[in-house]
Amino acid sequence: MTPVSSSQPAPWKVTLVLLIGILSVSTAAIFIRLAFQAAGETGVGFSLVLSASRLSIAAVLFLPAWRNVGKAFNRVEGDRPWLFSLGAGLFLAIHFACWITSLSYTSIAASTALVTTNPVWTALLSWLWWGERPTRAMSGGIAIALLGSLLVSFADSTATPAAVAPLLGNSLALAGSWAATLYLLLGREAQRRGLEIGSHVVLTYTTAAAVLLPLPPLFGVSYGGYSATVYLCILLIGIFPQTIGHTSFNWAVRWISPTLVTLTILAEPVGSSILGILVFRENPGAQVWLGAAVILVGVAIAALSQRSAPKQG
Repeated sequence: MTPVSSSQPAPWKVTLVLLIGILSVSTAAIFIRLAFQAAGETGVGFSLVLSASRLSIAAVLFLPAWRNVGKAFNRVEGDRPWLFSLGAGLFLAIHFACWITSLSYTSIAASTALVTTNPVWTALLSWLWWGERPTRAMSGGIAIALLGSLLVSFADSTATPAAVAPLLGNSLALAGSWAATLYLLLGREAQRRGLEIGSHVVLTYTTAAAVLLPLPPLFGVSYGGYSATVYLCILLIGIFPQTIGHTSFNWAVRWISPTLVTLTILAEPVGSSILGILVFRENPGAQVWLGAAVILVGVAIAALSQRSAPKQG
């Protein structure tokens, strides 16, 4: 394995990038729900349109990075980081197909809370894959944050117009969490094997877009014929939660524990729920605020434990 020849960034820089990433991905559920309303459609077909479109926009925005991708394909035999990026793209496609569809059937709070349960799966796979056993403090932070996530997930959301089949929606969100875990871990491995962040994300986003683009017509849905509002929402999804948000997490996972990165992403349902209240008057009640506070306590405990843990990467 040939590591990237870069120095460890300052902690404040990693923190800033993660904060920008969290703020960006918190807008995803709002833009998606707005697109559903503007199009007058929900369900698998239109969800796949949104998923494929957001990834296509991100891939186009990273087109300049293709100049460096050729280097990744010319590495020595046995050291092929691009394979991990392609695998990450496949799981990213699965993640979005499951999660965006879940928003048609359950509340923003429940969907985002369940899709961000990946700290558990990330910690488990990091232990099995790299032998990175979490510290007691990290494990405690995970448990506390997940307790908060469950409080948010099961909060009273009867006023949510989209909560028409919560069991299906919640199951899809959980499947999306599993896929997102593999996407981040494969992305970390690609960068640890020498792939620069630009090359990694353009390969990942392009692969995911290629997987999803042919699927909507199979469900009788096309990419054309929608209002300008729908296409504006798609553009905003591609720029903010995808290009800025996901790229921030992909960069951060190279430098700090992937478990900590996924723990910070647990703040997403907090931001999404607040925006849901402001935009849709979707007020899930006091339990969401309690859950949000518990999540932040858990993330803080885990983040502080990282200071004394050995650096990864």
